[in-house]
Amino acid sequence: MSTPHVSDVTFGCIYAIIMATAITNMAGTMARKSTKKKEHYVDNKKFLAELVIYRNRVARAKEKGEDKPRVTNYIGECFLKIATHLSYRPNFINYMYREDMIGDGIENCIQYIHNFDPDKSSNPFAYFTQIVYYAYLRRIAKEKRQQSIREKILERKGYEEVFHSDGTDDQASLEAIKASVETRQRYG
Repeated sequence: MSTPHVSDVTFGCIYAIIMATAITNMAGTMARKSTKKKEHYVDNKKFLAELVIYRNRVARAKEKGEDKPRVTNYIGECFLKIATHLSYRPNFINYMYREDMIGDGIENCIQYIHNFDPDKSSNPFAYFTQIVYYAYLRRIAKEKRQQSIREKILERKGYEEVFHSDGTDDQASLEAIKASVETRQRYG
């Protein structure tokens, strides 16, 4: 049996020290990551404070007989962030009219901003998220009704009458559209 050389022992010790240091650093990094507070895209406390200020401005304008003041940029940004982030949820992400849904959500938030009462709730984020959510559901229902109307027009008028052929359209495209509509009517 041969005796280890001094350089082998030294290398082994250095390797063990490096590994121990690396593990300690990784554990410290992981501990720091878990204790770091995650920031939300809307600061609920600041949003609430801005809404209270806006409500006071509306009350003063009403007393003076003036028009309602414009919503502040920060409140508008919060509405936009809420609507945009909600549209990324799996149940809304794949709709072609997602931009219309976001617009409807923001419009509804502005329309119903006066209904938010800070005395009853200190969570404007949840309140306006619900408004946006139901605006999305209304837009989806509206688009489905429009799709149904389009399909009924196609069915009643006939595909050839609705799709004008100028000679460049091929019959396969027309048949694919027919099959798609018929499948939706059968299973939709």
